[in-house]
Amino acid sequence: MTGSSDRDELAKFGYQPSFERRTSKFASFAVAFAFVSIATGIFTTYGSVLNSSGPLGIWTWPIAVVGQLAVAFVIGSLASRIPVTGYAYQWTSRLANPVLGWIIGWISFMFLAVVVVAVDYTVASTVLPVLLSYEATTGITWAITAVILIGQALLIGISQRWTEKVNNTAVTAELVGMVLLTVLLLVVAAFRSQMDFGNLWSRGAIPAEGYWSFGDWTSAGPWMLGFLLGAFTIVGFESAANLAEETNDPERVVPRAMWQAVLASGVLGFLFLIAVTLAAGDPIALAESGTPIADVIENTLGSVVSTLLLLLVVLAIFACGLVIMLTGTRLTWAMSRDERFPGWKQLKQVSPRYGTPLKATIMYVVLAEVILGLFSLFSEDALFTLFGAATLLPAVIYAATVALYLAKRRSLPANGKFELGKWEAPTLVVAVIWLVFELALFRDTSFRDAWLYVLALLVIGAVYLVGLLATRGRSALDMPDMHSIDAELDHKSPTPTDSSAPTNQKAQA
Repeated sequence: MTGSSDRDELAKFGYQPSFERRTSKFASFAVAFAFVSIATGIFTTYGSVLNSSGPLGIWTWPIAVVGQLAVAFVIGSLASRIPVTGYAYQWTSRLANPVLGWIIGWISFMFLAVVVVAVDYTVASTVLPVLLSYEATTGITWAITAVILIGQALLIGISQRWTEKVNNTAVTAELVGMVLLTVLLLVVAAFRSQMDFGNLWSRGAIPAEGYWSFGDWTSAGPWMLGFLLGAFTIVGFESAANLAEETNDPERVVPRAMWQAVLASGVLGFLFLIAVTLAAGDPIALAESGTPIADVIENTLGSVVSTLLLLLVVLAIFACGLVIMLTGTRLTWAMSRDERFPGWKQLKQVSPRYGTPLKATIMYVVLAEVILGLFSLFSEDALFTLFGAATLLPAVIYAATVALYLAKRRSLPANGKFELGKWEAPTLVVAVIWLVFELALFRDTSFRDAWLYVLALLVIGAVYLVGLLATRGRSALDMPDMHSIDAELDHKSPTPTDSSAPTNQKAQA
């Protein structure tokens, strides 16, 4: 019954099934959790927080989690009502207008293209050199990152089932591993009298004067910069929505996977941050390390456990990049299915042999390799630029999605499977305040290169959009068979003969 219901729901949006619905509840959660990947985010950004805000900066984490949790609830409400692959692109196209939807889709595509490079680059530049004791030159870092990208693409292109198995295994290992590490750090540090509770309130080497300042028009204060820890890490939970057409009962499963992933990541991540900070020793000396988390683990638990931590981080980062690439290929395929992406005739195809959007996967990994090469050649601080763009872009996407929900919330059709009810208003207030505050972080001049990247890709997208409109007219951006959602928004019952409904010429994938 569920499969038939899912097919009927998909047909309301003008599409026929293109994938098998194999994604389970845990697999949906695992996709959202792997994208967030607290092991990846904390390992990567903890050192930056020590240098910008001191150990005291970890207290920004719970605030960021509450803000992102509110965003997850809002996005979950949209995902439940429009359970179609393409997530923000689909929601904006159908509830606002197709032009704005295309712009949001392109921004989402830009985010996914750069963040997969940023995540995989971390393995080659900061983790493997410590684990395998080699010097991370530019050439070696580029080569290893390129190989990792190709490996992820091969897995995604050949088998969705094995992609999910690998990810489920990695997420299980990350959950168990992070819990064990947190407990071991607290117990061993306490037993050896290595806990320093003063670290939790220490500013490290950051001066007291101006610490709590919001900064000026071109810079953020030290306290504000600490929020980048949570802003970079707690993102990507909406990736579960991009597998909506491969998930059983997505209206119910996908929203829950989102908020559960944020909550689990937030609670476990904060406990781990407290444990690491308590056992950090001298925070000023630790801030000079390129791998502060690994150093704390080694000093407290020994080299064997430190090595196991690095192996766990490698596995978590690989899974994170895998899910990012999976999400990117599905978005590319969804926009191509609607004939709204460059090369759509080829990229909308689903491989009859593998049951995956193989050509979209190939295109995506080639683009990722190009981005990797450009940053390696022209950026003196490629990793920070990548992280900056990967933090800025989702904030823009979330802000646009929440604004859309605000505009349409009173007319959205109810489905009884995931609704905010009386908590809608306070949830929206929290989400809006958090997103305004988060976007204010990026006025800092250190994000100049990240803004330039965003601007460059927006120009590329604008050129294509103008060309599409010039050659095919406004109808080129019409969505297939939108009568279902339009009718409910207009408070009338949808009928197949509704003269306002566009024809279903693009329904076949």
